[in-house]
Amino acid sequence: MSSISRTLRNLRKVGIKDFWHQLNYIGDTKAGVLVGTDKFGNKFFEDKDELPLRTRWVDFAKHDFDSAQIEPLWHAWIAYTVDTPPTQDPIMETGKRAWSPKDQVPNRTATLGSYKTYSTTKPKINAWEPFAAPR
Repeated sequence: MSSISRTLRNLRKVGIKDFWHQLNYIGDTKAGVLVGTDKFGNKFFEDKDELPLRTRWVDFAKHDFDSAQIEPLWHAWIAYTVDTPPTQDPIMETGKRAWSPKDQVPNRTATLGSYKTYSTTKPKINAWEPFAAPR
C-alpha cells in the first residue's frame, strides 16, 4: 500500500477515471509512461521513480485477466528478464523470434483441458468387487 501523498500525487497525474480503474484492478495507483501495447490490447507502463521491482506493470484489456494473456516477449520485459521492451528491441523489428511460440496458449488450470497425470504402474491395492456365486 502506498502513502496518502503518493496516492494524491498519482490522482493528480492520471485523472479520476484512471485512478478509479487502477484502484479496482491493480489495487494501487500508479502514474507512468506508456511503453507499448501487445496484440491483445494490453497496455504496458513503466515509471522509473517507483520502488525497485515495482517500476513496470500491465493494464489488461480483459476484465477477467490472467498472466497467460501476455505475449512471451512482453512477459520477459515485465518480469525484468530483458531490459528493452519489444517495441525497442532490434530483433523484433524483423518479426518474431525463432523460439517464440506461434500461437498463444491460455492457462487451462482448473478446467477440463488441464493436464492430468497418468500412471503406468500397477496399483498395490485393488478395490474389492463383490462376487455372487451362481445358484
